[in-house]
Amino acid sequence: MRLSEFIRQHVDRIVDEWEQFARTIAPAAEYMDQAALRDHAKAILLAAARDMTTAQTASEQLAKAKGEGPEKTPSLDEAGASHGELRHTVGFDLVQMTSEFRHLRACVIRLWVDSLDAPDIAYFQDMIRFNEAIDEALAESTEAYAEQVNRSRDIFLAILGHDLRAPLQAVSMSTEMLLRKAALEGDALTCAIHIQRGARHMAVMVSDLLELVRSRLGKRLPIEPAPMDLAEAAREAIAQACAAHPQCDPTLSVEGDTRGVWDGRRLAQMLQNLIGNALQHGSNHSVIKLTLRGETDSVRLTVHNDGAPIPPEAIGTIFDPLVRSADEELGAPSTSLGLGLFIVKEVVDAHQGTIEVSSNEAEGTLFSVVLPRKV
Repeated sequence: MRLSEFIRQHVDRIVDEWEQFARTIAPAAEYMDQAALRDHAKAILLAAARDMTTAQTASEQLAKAKGEGPEKTPSLDEAGASHGELRHTVGFDLVQMTSEFRHLRACVIRLWVDSLDAPDIAYFQDMIRFNEAIDEALAESTEAYAEQVNRSRDIFLAILGHDLRAPLQAVSMSTEMLLRKAALEGDALTCAIHIQRGARHMAVMVSDLLELVRSRLGKRLPIEPAPMDLAEAAREAIAQACAAHPQCDPTLSVEGDTRGVWDGRRLAQMLQNLIGNALQHGSNHSVIKLTLRGETDSVRLTVHNDGAPIPPEAIGTIFDPLVRSADEELGAPSTSLGLGLFIVKEVVDAHQGTIEVSSNEAEGTLFSVVLPRKV
C-alpha cells in the first residue's frame, strides 16, 4: 500500500499514538484533555497525504529541499502554524513541540514499513515526499511558535514599561517638590539631586523600551509634523544635556535656514539620544560639536565626538536594538538599554531621512543626519 493511502486509512491509529506521546510531555500536558492533546494532528497528516499525491518533478523536489520549492500546501501550512500557536499557548516549549513531529515521523514510517510485504522503489519516493511534508509542517509550526514567543515577550515589556511610568513619575515629582520647597543642605541636597538625575535616566530608559516594543509589534513610529526650527530644538537638547551633566559644554554651529515641517517631540528624542551617545562614549565631554546646515530641500545635522572609535565590525549593527558597546559589555557602568541609536534611526526613518556614521582614531566619531524639510 502506498504511504499516502496508508496514512488516510490509519490516520486515527496514528493520532492515537501522537496523543499518547503528547500526554508524556510534562508539565504542560498534565491538565490537557484529549482534544487538546490531539490538536491538529489529523489535519497535518491528511494534508501531508494530499501533498504526496500531487505531481512533483525532480527539479521541483530539489528546489523544495533547499526551501526554494513551488507553492506550499495551504492546508498543511495552516494546520502546522495553528498547532505551533496553540502549543505555545498551553505551555509547551519549542523542544517539546518539535519532539512531537519527530515522534510522528517515526511512528508513521514504523507502522507503514511493518505493513509492507514487498516494498518497491516507488515506496522510497513516498517516504521522501512524506518527510518533505512533515518538514514543511514543522517549519510552519516553529515559525508560528516563535512569533507567539516574541509577541508575548513584547506585550510583557509593554506592560512593564507602562506600569513603571506611574511610580517613576511619583518619585520624580516628589523629588522636584523637595528641591523647590524644602531647605535641603549638604548630604540631603546631594541625595535629592542624585534621585532626580536617576529618575530622569530611568524615564528615558522606559521611553526607549516602549518605542522598541511599539516597533516590534509592527507599528511604525507615529509622528505629528508641524513647522519648527531644528536649531531651536538643538539648543533645548543641549540645555537638557547640560542640566544632567553639568561638566559638559557641547558647541552648536548653525548655517543657513534650519526650518522645516517635522515632529518636534520626536526630533528632541533624536537629538537627546545623539548627544547622550556622544557624552557616554566621547573622551572629553566639552569637545562635542553639533552642526546644522540648511540645504535646498533638506537640513543636515552632524554630531561629532572624540574618543575610542567604533570597531568596523560594529558599524553595521550600531542602529540595531539592544546592541551594547564593547566597554558596556565589559562591565562599565551605563544607564542605557542599548536602544538610543535604534530610536534615532526610527525617528529619522519616520521623517524619510537618512543617517550615516563614520568613526576612526584620527577624526573621531561623526553621525550625519539629513532630514527633508517636509515629510
